[in-house]
Formats: sequence, C-alpha cells, structure tokens
Amino acid sequence: MRADESGPERESRDPTYISGAEPEPRGEPAPSREPFRSRLRKGVLAAVALGGVLGGSARYVLGLTFPTPRGTFPVTTFAVNVSGAFLLALLLVYVLEIWPPTRYVRPFAGVGFLGSFTTFSTWMVDTDRLLGHGHYAIAAFNVFGSLFAGLAATGLGLAIGRMALARRVRPAARHGRARRFGWWVR
Repeated sequence: MRADESGPERESRDPTYISGAEPEPRGEPAPSREPFRSRLRKGVLAAVALGGVLGGSARYVLGLTFPTPRGTFPVTTFAVNVSGAFLLALLLVYVLEIWPPTRYVRPFAGVGFLGSFTTFSTWMVDTDRLLGHGHYAIAAFNVFGSLFAGLAATGLGLAIGRMALARRVRPAARHGRARRFGWWVR
C-alpha cells in the first residue's frame, strides 16, 4: 500500500470508501444536476420582485410621511415592523389553511411585499443612532419593545386567522358541506 492511499486523504478523494456505494463506471459521465437558475420559476421570481418594489416603496413613503425626530423613539419603524408581523401571521394562516393552493400569493405578499415592508436593518440603524447619541433607555426599549410587540402581533395575527378558519368550517360542517377552501372553489 502506498502512502497516498491511506489515511484521511483517501477518505476525501474516494467517496465509495466512506459511503460504501458502488463506484460509477469510468466511461459514463455522472448525471448532471440542473442548475438552480433553470429550476427557478420566472413567474415566482417576478412576483417576489413586484412585491418587494411595492413593500419597500410603502415603507419609504411612510418614513417620509412620519419622520422620526433625532433622539426620539422611532415610532414609524416600530409601527411598520409590528404591523408587518401581524399581517404576515394572518396572511400565512389564510394562504396555508383557508385559501386554495396558489403559486404566487405567498411569494408576492409574504416574501416580496411584507419582506421588504418590514425592516430589520432600519430597526438596528435606529437603535445604533440612539446609542450613539446617548439615549440608552430609548434604545433598549426600541430593541425589546419591538421584539415583544412583534411577537404579540404575530400571536394576534395567528389567533384572528384561526378564528376566521373556525368560522368558515363550523357552519359548513353543520350542514354536511364541509370544504377545506372558500366558497369560490367548487
């Protein structure tokens, strides 16, 4: 046995040594994997992009409409993030449990619109500015208040969505017409 055939070098070069699988025949090329770009559906990508443009624009307009004075609590960023957490939770209950399956609602509204509407980076920049100006209590309230308010808003969104689901299922089950989806799906 030669020195280059033993030890960890052999394990890293020879996958059959580790997995115990049969080696591929030498004359045939390995099956090629389809590149990620070709697997990505262009319609889904367009839905995410359109939602991102609209969500980011909505957040920008709110920031211009309700500017935060220097050294004060960033109410606009707080309201945007908390409302986004509520809307995302509510949307996911509707998309996953109430509405019929669709390809574009979740990428457009959840990933695109609400993903760019809510903003972790602005939340942290606001906190950094507050810390930089010596407003430590307001910065701490910004971090922890936003976190707890976002969690509460998420819980509220889930609860309201599940109540809507229960209201849809209960009357239909009473009459023997229980359906998983809304009235528009027959």
